[in-house]
Amino acid sequence: MDDLFASQPIAGATLARSDIERLIGKGPRTLIDCDLDEADLSGLDLTRWRFERCNLRRSDLAGAKLERTVWQGCRGPFANFSGANLSEAEFVGGDWNNCAMRRATLTSTRFTGSKLTGADFTEARAMHIHFEEVLLVSAKLPGFSFRKESLRRVDLSGADLRKGDFRMTVLEDCSLREAMVAGSRFEGSDLRGADLGGLRLVDAGLFRGATISREQAGQLLVELGLNVR
Repeated sequence: MDDLFASQPIAGATLARSDIERLIGKGPRTLIDCDLDEADLSGLDLTRWRFERCNLRRSDLAGAKLERTVWQGCRGPFANFSGANLSEAEFVGGDWNNCAMRRATLTSTRFTGSKLTGADFTEARAMHIHFEEVLLVSAKLPGFSFRKESLRRVDLSGADLRKGDFRMTVLEDCSLREAMVAGSRFEGSDLRGADLGGLRLVDAGLFRGATISREQAGQLLVELGLNVR
């Protein structure tokens, strides 16, 4: 009987670390509409847990094991995922503005329809990561690798992308407007679907080997103050 109830979702509860610890070891759990505001979940093993429409504002998940977790429609502004393992995790919808993912493991992690404005991905270990319909405005992504990925409707306006790897990356309906791209690599990338506004011509050398449109080439010249006719 205990095993039967262990598989039931938990809905509408306010949960602290002690509550979560009592649930660990009974298999992956599903939390729906739960309040984890400022909860300390650091270092816990929550592999394959599912969170739906939960409040995780300022929650601390640093160093937690979060492989194959699902976060659907959650709100987690300023949540701390530093050093967590989020391999094969899925973030579907939700607001994660200013969250910290410093040094997190993001192998095959998927972000879809999510707000990550101001998020900090510094030193994150990313491979085969997927972004689609995501706001990464003013996010910190220095040295981040998007190599060979396809970015769809991703807004990177004002983001820190210095020394990023965009080689052979395809950008569809994306924005790099006023992003910091010094030292980044774009060889073989397709930028025809990206807004390059605000990037100075001094940055144009970074796009050597990338494909851009005639309109974008004119836009870069306009940024230099030239009249393109």
